[in-house]
Amino acid sequence: MILEVCGVSKAYGGVQALRGVSFGVDAGELVGMIGPNGAGKTTCFNLLNGQLAPDTGEILLEGRPVAGLGPRRIWRRGVGRTFQVAATFGSMTVRENIQVALLSFRKRLSSFFETAGRLEIAEADALLGRVGMLDQAERPCALLAYGDLKRVELAIALANRPRLLLMDEPTAGMAPEERAALMELAAGLARSDGTAVLFTEHDMKVVFGFATRVIVLHSGELIASGPPGEVRADPRVREVYLGNA
Repeated sequence: MILEVCGVSKAYGGVQALRGVSFGVDAGELVGMIGPNGAGKTTCFNLLNGQLAPDTGEILLEGRPVAGLGPRRIWRRGVGRTFQVAATFGSMTVRENIQVALLSFRKRLSSFFETAGRLEIAEADALLGRVGMLDQAERPCALLAYGDLKRVELAIALANRPRLLLMDEPTAGMAPEERAALMELAAGLARSDGTAVLFTEHDMKVVFGFATRVIVLHSGELIASGPPGEVRADPRVREVYLGNA
């Protein structure tokens, strides 16, 4: 088990965002986390990558506690993350964006502005090759289509060789054909590298088409977990989220 979340709770004042949530993600799994707005998905992600600390409960990464560590320390433990809105350095080339991530991971960022053109080129290009963006390595990110930006962001997230990859609404803003291509890429990475992938998504075709397992949050509580078909047929999940879809 790569990730274990054990009885985690988080409140903001009098609002209970998460209440005793427990689940796990194993190596090679692609787990979809779904639920209505306000269900606690973003809070859960922010706990997993260190932006927040839980009030109670444990978070284990390959058996080691990480709850309460800052984002940088958790990143160095092997947790990568992509965001709903892709963020890159627009004035830099695609390759330079990957170089920055690699240099930061290897604690060589102070060298970047002096010798960037000669540092980590081979590995940056290898990562770009994995996400299908090597042919655009020299283009400024500001000129890329949004779907291509999402691929660059994924390459950046892979720079620390993550054991756990968190993808926050990875297909938001993408055309339907781009969504399938990105998720096929994520699924392939999970299989080939044994990476545990946890993603949130509002497109149910993406969730039930690609997740190996689905977990459902509602009002801060985990109400269902299991194979996609089982979760889709769950009466409570249909009542609070899926309806007759």
